[in-house]
Amino acid sequence: MVKLGLTRLLKSRLLRGLEVGAILNPTSVDPELRHLADLLHEAEGVALAALFGPEHGVRGDVQYLEEVGAAKDPRTGVPEHSLYGKDFASLTPKDAHLVGLDALVFDIQDVGSRYYTYLATMGLAMQAAAKHKLPFVVLDRPNPIGGLSVEGGIVHPGFESFVGLWPVAARHGLTAGEYARFVNQKIGADLKVIPMRN
Repeated sequence: MVKLGLTRLLKSRLLRGLEVGAILNPTSVDPELRHLADLLHEAEGVALAALFGPEHGVRGDVQYLEEVGAAKDPRTGVPEHSLYGKDFASLTPKDAHLVGLDALVFDIQDVGSRYYTYLATMGLAMQAAAKHKLPFVVLDRPNPIGGLSVEGGIVHPGFESFVGLWPVAARHGLTAGEYARFVNQKIGADLKVIPMRN
């Protein structure tokens, strides 16, 4: 049985004593379908200080192409900040929302294609973390279409968009953790990938 990065993180002491921000959505669950926001909120010695919701929001209750607003998570009471809106600037964590944090955690299931926006969100958040000298922790998950095939063209300079910010193929063949390591060669964040096991 595959052990997710999330499962391995919760058994570690990596976030003990830290004020943490989490970038997550409805796929951010453990094998018992418990959401990462709830798990971090209940974790001993961890202060969950902020939630960052990409397209569709933290709990997935925002419609397609709708702007995600700032709010408080109804289950934990933790402030939610949007990473999706009407312009490119809205896709990156704002400086004010990172003040006081000790680390950012990313845990979202990808589909294996760069047209899915969540790994672009991850890369933009990594840039913000690097700017603020915050450790960036990626909880790895499987690539559901596998890692053996890479297909399609890469994004060339001058043609970047939210569905193609880095020079990767359309079917990139990477997990989120591998993708983070690849783009971090240009970003230079303090990156920690919690790999899967088995």
